[in-house]
Amino acid sequence: MLKIWTDGSCLGNPGPGGWAFVATDGEHTAERCGGEANTTNNRMELMAVIRALSAAHRHSAVEIHTDSQYVKNGMQTWMKNWKKNNWRTADKKPVKNQDLWQKLDELAQNIDIHWVWVRGHNGEEFNERCDELARGCATELK
Repeated sequence: MLKIWTDGSCLGNPGPGGWAFVATDGEHTAERCGGEANTTNNRMELMAVIRALSAAHRHSAVEIHTDSQYVKNGMQTWMKNWKKNNWRTADKKPVKNQDLWQKLDELAQNIDIHWVWVRGHNGEEFNERCDELARGCATELK
């Protein structure tokens, strides 16, 4: 199974931001990152997973490691009701970052995703590497 670690970073919120992922199949490892000049941390967390799933399109199953409860809970718990309620939250407000949630939902339709939450800044090698890459991309835009 392809294992992917993702992270997003933002210098200010909003401000310049970066996203990154590290993917490994146990034999090969790939890293990718990018950024946006004016964004939020949550958008970069979502963008990291979107970019990772886009790159993993040939895989039918992946394991996503994220330190973002926002992304994990959104995909595993909240999205079902958002879609049922026409992309409105429980208090009837529009879902923030709806464009990215919808893109992520579209990508997730054809991939079996196992979600793993990891504690950020806790020494896990690939999570730390994603953080470094995402911060680096955000810094370049500052």
